[in-house]
Amino acid sequence: GAAVHIALTRQPSRITGIDIEENLVDRATNLAERNNVTAICDFQRVEPGPLPFEPGSFDIVFSKDSIIHIADKSGLANDVHQLLSPGGWFLASDWLCGYEGEPSAQMQAYINAEGLDFGLAAPEVYQKALEAAGFIDIELEERNTWYRTQARAERDNLAGPLYDELLGQVGEEFLIREIDVWDKMIVVLDSGEHRPTLLRARKRK
Repeated sequence: GAAVHIALTRQPSRITGIDIEENLVDRATNLAERNNVTAICDFQRVEPGPLPFEPGSFDIVFSKDSIIHIADKSGLANDVHQLLSPGGWFLASDWLCGYEGEPSAQMQAYINAEGLDFGLAAPEVYQKALEAAGFIDIELEERNTWYRTQARAERDNLAGPLYDELLGQVGEEFLIREIDVWDKMIVVLDSGEHRPTLLRARKRK
């Protein structure tokens, strides 16, 4: 959705979207077709690891909630820096953690409930990785205060106004599990262990 939204609202010359899952690439392609932006939107499935593009291919690299699944933050920062043209921007929104070392029991319970392979890292890890890769104008903007309120509203909607509608779409077992995930997430948002964060960094000209 983000790539198509950008195509419709920002008039870029070209957008390349990537994912490791074929079904998500297909969904993005179908969405682009329905919105008549296939002339500028190209979606590709890639393998985990260094991205298959020439150095300096992009003016902007944008990521949403995907770096959390990549353990090697330094390798990622180096890869993105190489792909950017001089003066290009790396812009991301992702989940960081507010601790070093092992997670608390509450954080581990949330990670287990999500059932995903998380490579959580603290802001300092991202800062050092971006600096070492050669980025400048690095900014990390924590959004924890805002999302603590937002997460409660989302949880209440899942358990309240949206419950019956979602029940017919995803089933009771899945819906109850999602509400439990939100309950556990709110605990670690409140403790500061789970931190939604905006990241910005620029490559030198």
